[in-house]
This record gives sequence, C-alpha cells and structure tokens, in this order.
Amino acid sequence: MMLSVQLQGLLWALVIIFSLLSFDKATYKALFATPVRQTGVLACALVFALLWRIKAGILTGLDLHILGVTAATLILGWRLAILSSLLATALLFAFGLIELELLAVQILINAFIPIIVSYLAFIVSYHYLPRHFFVYIFVCAFITAGFIACLKISLGALFYLAIGQYNWQELTDNYVYLSAIIWFPEAMLNGMAITIMITYRPHWVKTFYDKDYLDS
Repeated sequence: MMLSVQLQGLLWALVIIFSLLSFDKATYKALFATPVRQTGVLACALVFALLWRIKAGILTGLDLHILGVTAATLILGWRLAILSSLLATALLFAFGLIELELLAVQILINAFIPIIVSYLAFIVSYHYLPRHFFVYIFVCAFITAGFIACLKISLGALFYLAIGQYNWQELTDNYVYLSAIIWFPEAMLNGMAITIMITYRPHWVKTFYDKDYLDS
C-alpha cells in the first residue's frame, strides 16, 4: 500500500498539531517533579505497547486489538495519555512492528482520537450526569471504552475506504462486523482497571475526585 505524499503530510500535520496542543508547561513541570506520575506514564506506555502488539486481523492494516486508552486517559488525563501513546508507538516502531508509512494514521486512529473522545466523554459525564462512583465506572470507563472500540474500527474502515485500499463489502465482511465482538472485552478491561485503581489507589487517578464521587 502506498499513501500519497500529500496524505502523508496531512496525517503528520494532524499528529504534530495534536501533540503540540497536548503540551502544557504546568503538566510537564508536575510530571518531572512527581516520580509516581512518571512511573504511571511509563507503565501506561508499556501496557499500550503490549496490548497493541497482541493483535489479529484479516485485512492488511486493519488489525483488531484491545486499545486500553480510556482507562489510561482517566488515570493520567488526556495530555499525559497522549505522551504515553507516543512512547508506546515509538517503542513498537523501533522494533519494526509498525511500518513508517502507517505510523501517522496508527497514532491518530489508535491513540489520539480515542484519547480525546474518551476525555470528552468524561467531561460530558462530569457536568451533565450524577457524580456518583458507579456512574464514573460504568459511563466514563465501561460504556466509553466499548464505544471507543467501535469508533476505532469505524475510523479505520472509513480511512481505507477513502484511499481506495478496500471496498465497503470487503470492509463490512472482514472488519466492521468485528466491532460486535471487540467492544465487550475493551469495555471490561477498561472498566476493571478503573475499578481496581479507584478502589485501591484513587489518588493515582487524575479524573477521580473523592469529594464529588464518594460524598454524593
């Protein structure tokens, strides 16, 4: 598969824009001053790399795997989740597990867009739904993660349809229908991870506020 130079440039421009928008001086200053937060970023990067390495697929470029980005976004916040995803992608690329031509689109579809959507879902939940322990788990983690799994598959299918790599029949028969299979494992993994974290280490979860979710 060959992507045009113009498309490659557009994809990398989006990656750079998202990366720059995620940079915040105060966030990184706190990161460098907090060893626990550094450990969290590196741990999430390693988890990303492992999850994204274990994959299956029928069509080239359209892989099926657990993302794990929703839990990481809730734990780290969207800015540091993006940093973790970049570290994980760099690690996979260094080991030759991602082609250079597909690097930008993988970053956008596997990481950046799911992370931003996950954080937006948290913001909407926080402002418009009851601030309750179980709402946080089931809406912000479980339901959002399942939606993200379907979103990732949809974005991948639309991208390869747009560039003419596959037709819609091939995509629906060999890829899109898999969203019915992958959403539940994605939701369960993220939901369980967040449940464990806010039960035993709530102070490690950036988006979990005790006064809002436990005192309600």
